[in-house]
Amino acid sequence: MAYWLFKTEAETFSWDQQKKKGAKGEPWSGVRNWTAAGNMKAMKKGDLGFFYHTGDEKAVVGIVEVIGEYRPDPTDDAGKFGLVVVKAVKDMPKPVTLAEVKANKKLAEMSLVKSFRLSVQPVRDNEWKEVCRMGGLK
Repeated sequence: MAYWLFKTEAETFSWDQQKKKGAKGEPWSGVRNWTAAGNMKAMKKGDLGFFYHTGDEKAVVGIVEVIGEYRPDPTDDAGKFGLVVVKAVKDMPKPVTLAEVKANKKLAEMSLVKSFRLSVQPVRDNEWKEVCRMGGLK
């Protein structure tokens, strides 16, 4: 299993909206960056990801599971990009802020710190465990 981080503006698509989609999940569409698209191409069913609110909040607020692998994105008129489908798995008991991630020396190499503009990012096993610990998950 691999781990990921999905970034979204809470005003555009929030964690609460993701949870309301239930077991059918929601397509993670609209990604127009080749690196982020490559990350989505590497995803497999069952992979987990952090759901991250950008904007004012800047925090990991939940965990999603990939339930649909990479496929064409119908919102891309050019037909160059794709999407994955994710469903909400659980709330982060304590949201983990970007400031907390940056302050944690164990996370200094995390993509969220190094490539913070990338909308879909890989997360290493040790980073996953540390952010989960910080958020109150075992």
